[in-house]
Amino acid sequence: MTKDQLYKELNYVNATRICRAKYANLIIENLNLITPLLEILFSDDKKISPRASWIFEFAVKEDFTIIFPHLDKFINNLSTLQIDSAKRPCMKIIEILIEKYYHKKNSDIIKHLTKQHKEKITEVCFDWMMSEEKVAVKAYSMNSLYFLGTEFDWIHPELKTIIERDYSSQSAGFKARSRHILIKINK
Repeated sequence: MTKDQLYKELNYVNATRICRAKYANLIIENLNLITPLLEILFSDDKKISPRASWIFEFAVKEDFTIIFPHLDKFINNLSTLQIDSAKRPCMKIIEILIEKYYHKKNSDIIKHLTKQHKEKITEVCFDWMMSEEKVAVKAYSMNSLYFLGTEFDWIHPELKTIIERDYSSQSAGFKARSRHILIKINK
């Protein structure tokens, strides 16, 4: 399947779990489609880019190792994302990787996720925490920053400052995640 064919196929993707799982399996069974999928994901196409991100999220949830050959491209392009509905699935992928690295101590991820990757992730998470993003993007960023802060000691104080500054003006979902993160930071 070519990039153009994949692009056309993504027109048929909808948000249902069944549909996302079907296309995620297509990607897993044809790993050569990841490169064109990522090109589409990081394009400025308001309709198709989010669909590509849904599929990639589902595929990574199914088999997180498929991202390893594409980590540089994925992480380095996060900051270029402009479409809100594409950011949420991408930050969920980041949260999955970070949790597997720090919480589950997964040896495959530890081997592939470099210091440069973690620094770039930290930068993107802080950028999105301080901008007008949807609550899910902020929540995934917050959680990722919490784990990153267990390695980089400067992160927790900065994260705490941002949470406390923004707490009163944010949604109930942000407040709930914030309370959870603050408890963990203050232990």
